[in-house]
Amino acid sequence: QVQLVESGGGLVQAGGSLRLSCAASGRSYSRYAMGWFCQAPGKERELVAAITWSGGRTYYADSVKGRFTISRDNAKNTVYLQMNSLKPENTAVYYCAAGRLLHTVVADDTDYWGPGTQVTVSS
Repeated sequence: QVQLVESGGGLVQAGGSLRLSCAASGRSYSRYAMGWFCQAPGKERELVAAITWSGGRTYYADSVKGRFTISRDNAKNTVYLQMNSLKPENTAVYYCAAGRLLHTVVADDTDYWGPGTQVTVSS
C-alpha cells in the first residue's frame, strides 16, 4: 500500500511559480513510477508529467514542456512538480499518482492517488 498527500497549491498570478510536493508513505513507494495529473472544472483529467522510480526518465505533456519540471527524492519519499511561467489555463486540481511503470502512468493506469491540491492562476 502507498498513501499519497499533495501540498503546495495556492493562488498565483500569471507568470508566477509554484512547487507542488507529494509525500508518500508505504514501504514500496520507491518502486513506483509517479505522475502528476490535473483536472480543471468541466474537463477530463489529464497527465501533466511522469517520472520513473529511479528518476532517470521523465515525460511531459506538450503544454507544459519547458515550464514544468518533475523530480523525486526517494530518500524523502517525495515527488515534486516545479511549475514556472504559470498561465490561467493551468488552473486545476493537481493530483499525484503512483503506477508500476512510466508507460503505465502515462496511460493513466495507476494504482494509488492522492486527494489533490488546488492551483489557481489569476490573469
